[in-house]
Amino acid sequence: MVTDRYSMEISSQPDVLVAEDLRKSYGPRQALQGLTFSLKAGRILGFLGPNGAGKTTSIRILTTMLVPDSGHFVLDGVNSRHPEQIRRKIGVLPEDPGFSRQMTGLEYLIYFGQLDGLTNSEARQTAQILIRDVGLRQRSKSLISSYSPVMKQMLGIACALINNPVVIFLDEPTLGLDPRDQRELLELIRQIAQERNTAVVLSSHILTEIERVCDDVLILNLGKVVAWGSVDEVIGRVQRNITLRNSIRVQVPPAAVRESQQVLEGMINILKLTHVNEAEGCLEMELVPGSNGSFVTTYQVNNKILRTLIRAHIPIVNFGSEGGHLPDIFPNFITDGIK
Repeated sequence: MVTDRYSMEISSQPDVLVAEDLRKSYGPRQALQGLTFSLKAGRILGFLGPNGAGKTTSIRILTTMLVPDSGHFVLDGVNSRHPEQIRRKIGVLPEDPGFSRQMTGLEYLIYFGQLDGLTNSEARQTAQILIRDVGLRQRSKSLISSYSPVMKQMLGIACALINNPVVIFLDEPTLGLDPRDQRELLELIRQIAQERNTAVVLSSHILTEIERVCDDVLILNLGKVVAWGSVDEVIGRVQRNITLRNSIRVQVPPAAVRESQQVLEGMINILKLTHVNEAEGCLEMELVPGSNGSFVTTYQVNNKILRTLIRAHIPIVNFGSEGGHLPDIFPNFITDGIK
């Protein structure tokens, strides 16, 4: 996530993308039910949701590949009723860019620059700048077929920037990359947002990836927006809900889950055990409110739970309050629809 100083700087930026009540159906199925959000210049928005949530439909509408049944969006002052003008202001990196294997990286960018209306000299100059900015200068004259997966994604991002867009849409850009290459590509995306003041819409299934690089997050489920805001705000919203429930999570070896359940179910301070994941050894506990209407002091209950498990000779892998990161809170939105 970004630093406080950078957050303050971009908080004063204008909204460059505003969507209002976008809806889309395929026959009787409602794929998108009232998508509404806004995005500021220089800010990165993470699109999250399970399969069938409406992410792909949303991106296709926002990139003018689909026409919504109702609603509209405005991109850099241009209404979605003018798709040709919208296209001149956006860049897109699809999941499968379909690179030409017989062209060099530089030739590929020059070609797309010319397609965008640049003269040959303008296209070459722009291509050279972009290929430098994404870190491919030393391989600019190598065939794309010789590029590694991360290099191809860098080239794809450079191509998405060829028209100096206001907003770029990146669909699963780190899919299939190893962890080191993922970090390198995410750092490039962050650099583009900051240095070019370009807004980014990043669709991803990797929760830690969204949390690491994005300023904002939008979570879709069954075509509806179940959460939207800064990453910190969205996490905080669930944490407040969890605090009201006074929820604690403990992780033990998977083989010890059943024994742990039996031991903990006998404690008077635990209202119920929920969300048991035997494969990962996770147990979540909702605590009983105190007799005066307030919750039992958390640290006292923590100590009791820990002592109980230790006395039963059950190893403790992890222990603490639930909901500190996106992977923790994501299931709450999908199952509970907290807003």
